Amino acid sequence: MLEQIHFLLTLTCNYECDHCFLYCSPRSQGTFTLAQIREVLSEAKKLGSVNKVCFEGGEPLLYYPLLCNAVKEAGDMGFSVGMVTNAYMSTSVMDAELWLKPLLEAGIESITMSDDEFHAKSKNSPASRAREAAKKLGFNTGAISVQPPSVQPPGEGQEKGAPIIGGGAMFRGRAVEKLTHGLPARDWREFTECPHEELLSPQRVHVDAFGNVHICQGISMGNMWQTPLAELVRGYRAQEHPVCGPLLQGGPAELIRRYDLPHENAYVDECHACFLARKSLIEKLPLHLAPGQVYGLAENA
Repeated sequence: MLEQIHFLLTLTCNYECDHCFLYCSPRSQGTFTLAQIREVLSEAKKLGSVNKVCFEGGEPLLYYPLLCNAVKEAGDMGFSVGMVTNAYMSTSVMDAELWLKPLLEAGIESITMSDDEFHAKSKNSPASRAREAAKKLGFNTGAISVQPPSVQPPGEGQEKGAPIIGGGAMFRGRAVEKLTHGLPARDWREFTECPHEELLSPQRVHVDAFGNVHICQGISMGNMWQTPLAELVRGYRAQEHPVCGPLLQGGPAELIRRYDLPHENAYVDECHACFLARKSLIEKLPLHLAPGQVYGLAENA
């Protein structure tokens, strides 16, 4: 049962991080209008099960007036509201308070800050200053910290010699291009499940300004500008979905077999294998593998 809607408020970002699985950058396009946000919120209300919305990106604070209005309207409709940000605006704790206080007044309940060496090399990062400001204002706040991948020794319960990749990066999007080199890989036939996403009955989806309803970033349930969101969610049958069906039946390996896709002999992990398999399928399944931005194919589509 769907419980959360995550808005990709914009795909534009002031950073261009190596680990970004949406390929966001200052050149990326795709930003919601207020009218589009209202349509998504209205559709979410129709479902009756959605209780939380979260505004993400890209960097949502780049469109601050839009964000403030969206937060207020979502709160007024009874949704719990959160946000994920890199807190680039936090030149000081005092200035961070100036930015965060109107969001608190608009009704936001939680803010999560991206705070790692992909975003800042110093411990006194913008996100750390923003978290201090958020705590002073009474926000519920937390941090996402992703580190460059590193090979770690097997832990308890792990097969002897099996590679363990630490750091927390998901090998999707730009991370495939930038972070997989030199990491140990496994035979493609070993990737027989999706361990990260609830494909059968998603509890949350991401929606972008192009209308794509993401089950996992880049795997679309359909386009809500063509078919209303509530109708898409109620009509979703995972086993019949051309991408989720094979993934549920046998993971990325089955997706490769099902469509007889060209493939490498080995990949770092399931996401690595799945992402490259999906990328090779885009022309065949453009409605279900979108937008091109997420696959690094176009920054405005």
